[in-house]
Amino acid sequence: MEKEHQEGPKVKPERREGEPTAAFKGASWSALFIGIISYLIGLYNATMQLNEKGYYFAVLVFGLFAAVSLQKAVRDKEEGIPVTNIYYGISWFAIIIAISLMAIGLYNAGSIILSEKGFYAMAFVLSIFSAITVQKNVRDTQRAREKE
Repeated sequence: MEKEHQEGPKVKPERREGEPTAAFKGASWSALFIGIISYLIGLYNATMQLNEKGYYFAVLVFGLFAAVSLQKAVRDKEEGIPVTNIYYGISWFAIIIAISLMAIGLYNAGSIILSEKGFYAMAFVLSIFSAITVQKNVRDTQRAREKE
């Protein structure tokens, strides 16, 4: 005879005050992975030379780091957490340089057709924006949990 399995009521984890919803967190992480993976698949399949692929890969990694660093510096400053002016300025400078390097690289790329340039630009922008959003969500979630 089978033992009856009794399940209690399913308890949905309660969202804390100030914590992003699971749907928003999932959408942010999905956008980040879609942007990065699409960009990398595009690079893998590209007919450009290996040094060009390395350039575009380095610009993506630099851009992601710069975006997260800038988000943290801006948020810290807004919340009254001490941020040196030099770090704040470098954070802005780094994101501007990353975006400029991508734009200049795509503008000067003779071996890439226009539709590919658009693809790389959009994958880059999606990755940068979603990295900022993921960083914000991680920080909001951590802050909401610390309040308890």
